Amino acid sequence: MNWLSRRLPLLCFAAACAAGASMPVQAQELKIGFLAPRTGIFTQLGTDMVNGFQMYLDEHDGKLGGATVTFIVEDDQGKPDVDVTKAKKLILQDKVDMLVGAVLASSAYALAPVSTAEKMLFIGTVSTADDLAQRQVDQYPYLVLSGWVSSQPNHPLGQWACDQGYKRVAAIAADYAFGYEQLGGFQKSFEDCGGKIVQKIWAPLGTKDFGPYLPTLKADVDAIFTLMVGPMSLQFPKQLRASGNAKPIVGGGTSYDEFALPFMGDEVIGDVSALQYSAALQTPANEAFVKAYRAKYGKVPSYYSEANYAAALWIDKTLAKHSGKYPGPLPFIKTMASIKIDAPRGPVRLDPTTKSPIQDIYIKKVEKKKMFGYDKDELWNTVIKTYPAVSTFWHYDKAKFLAQPVYSRDFPPCKYCE
Repeated sequence: MNWLSRRLPLLCFAAACAAGASMPVQAQELKIGFLAPRTGIFTQLGTDMVNGFQMYLDEHDGKLGGATVTFIVEDDQGKPDVDVTKAKKLILQDKVDMLVGAVLASSAYALAPVSTAEKMLFIGTVSTADDLAQRQVDQYPYLVLSGWVSSQPNHPLGQWACDQGYKRVAAIAADYAFGYEQLGGFQKSFEDCGGKIVQKIWAPLGTKDFGPYLPTLKADVDAIFTLMVGPMSLQFPKQLRASGNAKPIVGGGTSYDEFALPFMGDEVIGDVSALQYSAALQTPANEAFVKAYRAKYGKVPSYYSEANYAAALWIDKTLAKHSGKYPGPLPFIKTMASIKIDAPRGPVRLDPTTKSPIQDIYIKKVEKKKMFGYDKDELWNTVIKTYPAVSTFWHYDKAKFLAQPVYSRDFPPCKYCE
């Protein structure tokens, strides 16, 4: 064997290594388990959620960050116990890389321990809960709240209500964790700037007939705070105005979200709410999103649509940093927190200490008008004030805020209730 024949295998191996080093990293398949109500009273919300995520996938040829996505949707029926069952099926049977979605705050509280036990990334796009980003954040290292935190929009709303000169407000809200945290955020900031919540009424989740509650609303108030979800959002303002009550309404964003507006009437014109998204936001990015979504699905996108479209965008940008290969939940979250996205709702970044968004909050007024070149008068959530870069803790000192209890049925206490 001569020198060249002895060296040839080594030379070929070196050449192969050099070629391999210059070859692009091959992206993997990414399995996403998506939880959303496909049946039950929250079906429309679930449809909007799936549509938002699917639209982003369709726009990117079914890939995120270069990875080919297998998108597995499970019907959670809008029930926390079903969320847990379906999450375990997705993890153990379907072998998904991450869980995304869910609706209720109570579902977020139920799914957080599952994500920890299974070491599974869970991105709550709609499902959210204050304490998961506050006192309990270290217990759930695999959880991200990409959409928002329950009380986040209503700290600014309480300040806005004070600035309007409102002094006394009666409140009626859905009787579950999300309702407590939404009202809690409003009450905290409203009372801290001199206002008084003089009444709290809790309506069971899914209430259709508000007749028993409406006569009990105090008459000598400046406004009514309301937080409704699902079909409750349609019924409450209609029944309130039909009863003759004309008090100004300030509400949580789900009470007037775009999933409900097309089914509402002139009775909601002038009502004000707060949220991190409005379909009427006048930016080029949102106008393009609204037009594309409406062309594809025949309706204006809701917050439920945008939250999941933005989540897909965030996953896309994060995976791209890893050449399309899912790095595991903790490295993924670390990378995700390093990326600021320009979503239809505006600039969003993740607070690495709370794993929840820092984002603009919009105070919105329902108006009937034409928008974005559509030739018909419709109800839109016109943005009347923007509070930029709002965090979980608003303007409050973090340590002092965390020293108080989580917002609940009993906190803040109704010290001005009559």
